[in-house]
Amino acid sequence: MGKGDETRQTILSQAAQVFSTHGYFGTSLDDLMQATNLTKGGIYNHFGSKEALAVEAFEFGAGQVRERFQALLAGRPRNTRSRLLALVEQFHSLIETPLFAGGCILLNTAVEADDTNPVLRDRARYFADEWRGFITRTLNKGLELGDVRPGIDVEAAATIIIAALEGGIMLSKLYDDPEHIRRTARHLEQYIESLLRPENPT
Repeated sequence: MGKGDETRQTILSQAAQVFSTHGYFGTSLDDLMQATNLTKGGIYNHFGSKEALAVEAFEFGAGQVRERFQALLAGRPRNTRSRLLALVEQFHSLIETPLFAGGCILLNTAVEADDTNPVLRDRARYFADEWRGFITRTLNKGLELGDVRPGIDVEAAATIIIAALEGGIMLSKLYDDPEHIRRTARHLEQYIESLLRPENPT
């Protein structure tokens, strides 16, 4: 990696932290200059606009989250229970051992971007689709293997799991109390068990 690429990666790492804390609209160019120790020209030399930087910083952050999840999956049994519990642990870790000061970049970006920034909204939606897709694929594979109760609504389960985890993160950040995500994780562990066949819960 050349020096220019290293500088670009450093800017993205630092900007991701700033955007996670202040949000897109709450982050000023001065905030970004202070975090990166670069001038306005130095930042714009690598990114054409604040929006372009925000989008790439989100993608950088999403990549960091994906890497953590792959590390959580590594070495685990490739069964339904283990994979879904790894997802719960992943979101739990975003509060207990956060990658970003602001918590979950998906939650923060989805709430703030909405219709005001369609590019960021679409990136957040794509990232959410990844998590929902992981759950639906895991459950559908479990149905094929006979691990999962027949007749469950796979799409509904994906919605419930993601909504519960993001809600737990939101409350933990709002009240500065990780007990909310811990309660959510405990509840989802029971919910996941309810999706599995009792005679073959693997």
